[in-house]
Amino acid sequence: MFPTGSIIICHLVNPTEKFWGVLENLDTSGMIMRGISVESFDHWMMEVSRGERPTLGLATMFVPLFRVERVFLDEQVGEVESYRQRFADRVGTSVEAYLALDQAEREELPPS
Repeated sequence: MFPTGSIIICHLVNPTEKFWGVLENLDTSGMIMRGISVESFDHWMMEVSRGERPTLGLATMFVPLFRVERVFLDEQVGEVESYRQRFADRVGTSVEAYLALDQAEREELPPS
């Protein structure tokens, strides 16, 4: 199972859709993710890279488990770059930093 905060690509059925985003929770009832349609990813990334206020963004959604066909970690496969790598190359910062995921993880840790 993927840990919370993983950057994933999710293939859904009925209707067929693909989403990219951050896994918030996965259990027997379904999945909560903060994501965007794969079809809209490039447009969102271009808006962010130009410093514009994005007209698109990540939405938090619940998907019942019966709709989840496959879930992949967003990682490079052979010569094919991950969406995370494409974002970092185009925008100049990691998607984790842009979405403040690093900060959110630090806030969840107990003080040392």
